[in-house]
Amino acid sequence: MSQTQKVLELGGRKITLVGTAHVSAQSIEEVENAIREIKPDCVAVELDEKRADSIQNGKKFSELDIIKVIREGKVFLVLANLMLASFQKKMGQNVGVKPGDEMLAAIRVAGEMGIPTSLVDRPVQVTLRRAWAKNSFFGKMTLLASLLAGSFSKEEVDESEIEALKEKNEMDSMMTELSKEMPVIKEVLIDERDKYLASKIWESQENNILAVLGAGHLSGVEAHLNQLASGAENSDVSQISEVPVKKSLAKFVGWLIPLIIIGFIAAGFVYGGRKAGTAMLSTWILWNGIPSAVLSLLALAHPLTIIISFIAAPFTSLCPFIGVGFVSGIVQALVCKPRVADMEALSDDVQHVKGWYKNRILRVLLVFILSSLGSSIGTFAGGADVIRTFSEVR
Repeated sequence: MSQTQKVLELGGRKITLVGTAHVSAQSIEEVENAIREIKPDCVAVELDEKRADSIQNGKKFSELDIIKVIREGKVFLVLANLMLASFQKKMGQNVGVKPGDEMLAAIRVAGEMGIPTSLVDRPVQVTLRRAWAKNSFFGKMTLLASLLAGSFSKEEVDESEIEALKEKNEMDSMMTELSKEMPVIKEVLIDERDKYLASKIWESQENNILAVLGAGHLSGVEAHLNQLASGAENSDVSQISEVPVKKSLAKFVGWLIPLIIIGFIAAGFVYGGRKAGTAMLSTWILWNGIPSAVLSLLALAHPLTIIISFIAAPFTSLCPFIGVGFVSGIVQALVCKPRVADMEALSDDVQHVKGWYKNRILRVLLVFILSSLGSSIGTFAGGADVIRTFSEVR
């Protein structure tokens, strides 16, 4: 038996775990052979309904509504998804395999043999939103920077390196590094999904189950299955199936800075008169508007978008419910509407700096990010300048 397979005998049930590398030609063959040899009652695959539909029908990003993405506050989630998909696609190009091909092979062979399949992964949007919500601002930036570096990387990955991803020592080393660098990401992407996958596999009623999983989940899923079989834990995963609610303290802090700035500007009018108050208000407007407009220009935004960024930034900085990126992104999407060709080329264009400027969808995302960054810089610099000006008035 391959070391990427584990057979568990639990309470009279047989569960075979097959570990794969998601862009491995050898994994496809191993999965097909395992199903034909074992002839399980059920084949469980590490997919959720949406991801299964997207890799089967190839419509993952072809129907992306960028304005809806902005309105629903999912820009960074879509961006992370894009970069991850791009990175996996680039790895697979060197060996002629697309991400998820081994899962499709499992579904296909099971169908040919009349074996039912079960999708046992947590919805990818829930996973990404939990990873985003549980992370600090620095952690979020680290995650995006890592994904961006991976999607832009020119390093070639050969087949032997991909196959090494299935080796236990290689996987243990990667998990150790991930837990050190980004513990929250490891918790959400690996640990929580280990429990979710194991619970959904265990809930299957069949006595002979074969589960196709990424190699990184093998030991974790095995441990949870043993706990489930012994009764040490239950299969309830409701707590890790929802996005954490923002804490009251975080909401309060979100309003605190705007209220302080408004308070200082109002006090400037009261104690320093119209001249001092106007000076403080002008300081706030310029410090917010100029960086947002300049960074929108750096994104090669439409002139109207640049003007709107300048006008909107001073106001959106004082409202926790809406950021300047929301406004500038929607304006950019409306004046430079994405084309079908942009949607079809997303996963390729995201790998190149030039592609971010050529692709209208990516340009909208770039405008969103850079205008928001400019406004954030302006908020801290402008706030400090407002306080300094007030201290001179007093």
